[in-house]
Amino acid sequence: MLNIINHKDPGFPETVERLVHRSNLDLSEKDETVRAILAGVRAEGDAAVLRYTERFDGNAFTAADLKVSQSEIEAAYQEVSPEQVAALKSAAENIRAFHQRQAQESWQYEEDGALLGQLIRPLATVGIYVPGGKAAYPSSVLMNAVPARVAGVDKVVMVSPAPGGRANPGALVAADIAGVSEIYKVGGAQAVGAMAFGTATVPRVDKIVGPGNIYVALAKRLVFGVVDIDMIAGPSEILIVADDSARADFVAADLLSQAEHDEEAVPVLVTDSGRLAARVLDELARQAQSLPRKAIIDACLESRCRLLVVETLEAAVALANRVAAEHLELAVREPERWLPRITNAGAVFLGHYTPEAVGDYFAGPNHVLPTSGTARSSSPLGVYDFIKKTSIIGYSREKLRKIAGQVRTLAEMEHLHAHAQAVKLRE
Repeated sequence: MLNIINHKDPGFPETVERLVHRSNLDLSEKDETVRAILAGVRAEGDAAVLRYTERFDGNAFTAADLKVSQSEIEAAYQEVSPEQVAALKSAAENIRAFHQRQAQESWQYEEDGALLGQLIRPLATVGIYVPGGKAAYPSSVLMNAVPARVAGVDKVVMVSPAPGGRANPGALVAADIAGVSEIYKVGGAQAVGAMAFGTATVPRVDKIVGPGNIYVALAKRLVFGVVDIDMIAGPSEILIVADDSARADFVAADLLSQAEHDEEAVPVLVTDSGRLAARVLDELARQAQSLPRKAIIDACLESRCRLLVVETLEAAVALANRVAAEHLELAVREPERWLPRITNAGAVFLGHYTPEAVGDYFAGPNHVLPTSGTARSSSPLGVYDFIKKTSIIGYSREKLRKIAGQVRTLAEMEHLHAHAQAVKLRE
């Protein structure tokens, strides 16, 4: 049962520790199944993809059915309202404008006979995975594809499950707006394998990005090294730091916006106001009654939601940094004052009128964020995820002669005498 936990309660430290070490993505449970799927796709290509797609999704496709046709994309526009198309276009423009500021350029400099620098080049082909199970996410299409295009990626390949054999119209429209090159109606570990190894139908990619279920997460982890990946995404999460200036209905609504994702989502309130916490508890019960995904919400609130009362806002911010949440809201009087103290968060939302939902859909910063505490060391998806860097080194004969002795000394320290000889021959 959901209740309020006060910092004076005996169980408070244990609750905090469980929250800090909350990662519960047990990839080992499905390891054997996913390994078999990937091995099948690697060995058999399309035949295995089609077999697993029929087994898991119920779609008896042929290879020709996998790729979404231009006529299917055009038909999707007829199923999406003009208001939805306009909103997707506006969101895409905001995402594009934000990510253009992340662009990097090649650079080089000369110093004492040495030319040094770095080449910045986009990846050639990127695969994006878009979930299509409990819900479809056109916004995820934009967040994954637009930065890739800004980076200069030439080919963006999208895969997504197609319940009933039909791709989600909103996702198709979003893909068209974002500039996705090719779309395939396949999901699960077999989709990850198809993009990692390539088949006669699905092209091999250089990197796979985008969230998915445990099978997708494990498949991404297993193909890492064959291709690059963005991250292993855990359940969605939000931590709200609030003082007594916060509105309980706003706070509850934002907690519920995460709870409706799935039963494993992690919605957390940390406040120095016991009165606010009590009102939020009431608001959660009231607002949940009218929401369509109430069963998922109730399960999440019961097992994963936490309402924590601490002594001071300083303590709340310190706890937020320990938790390192995917989404962090500062629902306080002076959010800008507290922002410099934030060290660990995927994204920070400032003030009472910046709900996490504007970041999910519209503001422009990427909503593909580190989860499960990985914000301590990881960053949101960005243009930098779709580029590669190559070092440049050029020495003149005079420069090499000047430093040759030191290079040989270092090579000989490591007993790599052929390295030293390669330098000595040029002296």
